[in-house]
Amino acid sequence: MDELLPNTDTLNQTVFTPNPTDATGLTVANGARFRVGDQVRPVGLREVMLVTAVAGNALTVVRRYGGTTGGALTNGVKLVILGNAALEGDDRPATRFTNRVRKRNYTQIFTAGVEVSGSMQAARGFGVRDEVDYQKQERLRELIRDLENCVINGVAPTAAQQGSSTVRRTMNGIIPALATNQFQPGQGGIPNGGGGGNNELTEDVLNTALRLIWEQSAARVDTIVVGGTLKRRLNSFVTGDRSYFPSDTNFRNLVNVYESDYGVCRVILSRWVPADTLLLLDSSRLEVMPLSGRSFGYKPLAAAGDSEVGEVIGEYTLELKNENAHGLIRGLA
Repeated sequence: MDELLPNTDTLNQTVFTPNPTDATGLTVANGARFRVGDQVRPVGLREVMLVTAVAGNALTVVRRYGGTTGGALTNGVKLVILGNAALEGDDRPATRFTNRVRKRNYTQIFTAGVEVSGSMQAARGFGVRDEVDYQKQERLRELIRDLENCVINGVAPTAAQQGSSTVRRTMNGIIPALATNQFQPGQGGIPNGGGGGNNELTEDVLNTALRLIWEQSAARVDTIVVGGTLKRRLNSFVTGDRSYFPSDTNFRNLVNVYESDYGVCRVILSRWVPADTLLLLDSSRLEVMPLSGRSFGYKPLAAAGDSEVGEVIGEYTLELKNENAHGLIRGLA
């Protein structure tokens, strides 16, 4: 995983000399993010400051740069680096970069046994042409169901992740993998929801979560995955705006695509998303894939008697890129 150099930081200063409006010596949380020549704007103010010196976490700035309107700085205020103004003919600046971090997941083997007696195979059941093929199809449907469940909820072990002939190997699913953008109504900048407990899903809650993901990543959420109850709640967003003609005989209350300022999102219904959780995903950074040559297939095995024996087997994992490009809202009614 690789990240862009951050362009925001926060003030870490409680005493301003001579006062918060005129102080030119500022202390920030991460001085390495700044360079001489940076234009910096405190969030919530119209003022732009020009950085003239950087020493550790201490900055020297020109206040009210370019005639901008000044304001009083406060401890913890967010600083946005607009960009750097280089000198004409100047040498190249010091090289800055982020270290790539290797992220990984583990494959999980899914298997199901198939065994059909010779008599059962010879008989012809109603609607079943070949009993072995029928059993293969049924077991495959079950394994695909289980794969979807593990992709959403599966958890990798904390030790011995590689697995062995005595230790089972499991993969991390989407929910356990998401750490940066976990939201809850009424917490972390998310507004209260609706209902008596202030935890019902509302458009304000959903749009704020989409905005927070959009602001701190280069991604755009394009997929919402929910269970049945929250899907009904999403549908209710449009209930009050529906209008009908006297000739209409069909009532439709369905949202399959949700379009906001921060992305056009397909709405996908899944039985396996927890009832209080809504997933916000960037599908371009998400893929379920088999180990090479290990997609679902049937493997016949040697039979010990009058039966046909085999197993349906596949080995899959979840590839989730840029963890902070996704998010979830939990604790919903």
